Amino acid sequence: MEVGFVGLGAMGRPMAQHLQRAGHRLHLWARRPESVVPFAGSGAVVHATPATLAAATEVAFTIITTSADVERVALGEGGFIEGAHPGWVHVDMSTIAPDCTRRIAATLAGYGAAMLDAPVSGGSTAAEAGTVAMMVGGDAAVLERVRPLLECFARAIVHVGDNGAGEVAKACNQMIMVAAIQACAEAMHLARAHGVDLAAVRSALMGGSGASRVLEVMGDRMVRRDFAAGVEARLHHKDFGILMDEAVKLGVPLPIAAQVWQQLNALMASGSGRDDTSSLLRVLEVSVAKRD
Repeated sequence: MEVGFVGLGAMGRPMAQHLQRAGHRLHLWARRPESVVPFAGSGAVVHATPATLAAATEVAFTIITTSADVERVALGEGGFIEGAHPGWVHVDMSTIAPDCTRRIAATLAGYGAAMLDAPVSGGSTAAEAGTVAMMVGGDAAVLERVRPLLECFARAIVHVGDNGAGEVAKACNQMIMVAAIQACAEAMHLARAHGVDLAAVRSALMGGSGASRVLEVMGDRMVRRDFAAGVEARLHHKDFGILMDEAVKLGVPLPIAAQVWQQLNALMASGSGRDDTSSLLRVLEVSVAKRD
């Protein structure tokens, strides 16, 4: 198939390469020319605008940062909307606000095109391995049409509901995951205050009911004090901004998420937004240091 891709970062680049290895011809657009350098000589077509990319493709993927970014690429000047055609599909794998997704989908529908919100989980490691988990909102028939493309890099593809439902599921995923990271940080912080070996505590917890993937990965980073970004904390901060805004709109109390968001705010204020989210441990340490 002729497949478009916008967003060639730590997750997007390997996912686009999986599509290419599966035999699909890639059409690329990027704000920064250096983003397409890894595809030089591969047969990928680089476009001047998202509009020309859409006109040349059957399906186009995006995985970029904010709601405004996605809306600009999809509906802005020179955006997908100017090249969209009947039967064309936009698959957005970004983590954005559900209302933004619904707005883009409704606009594309007026041109006979469709949209799936299909945010992913698993980070860059899963993207490289082709094993991301995908939560999909949109028309089930459209999902089945593009499923062979998604299976090039996704191990689990779950249709959650109509447009926006995928983003709601991703918000729920982020709430649980980052709250677990905060819990790990507090556990490590308590163990250190007692002078107990952190590696031994983590090993003990991994054998008990507190075991989790978050404790396995993030707990290990905390023990080793390796805060180099796996996923930059600023992205989780952005995600929590989205879900807390949704909570305000809907009048839904999210007390634990609200507390975790404040810890993320403190992390951002400390200048560590580009470090891994496991650096939430350092927010606790700084708080104690200031008190002392």
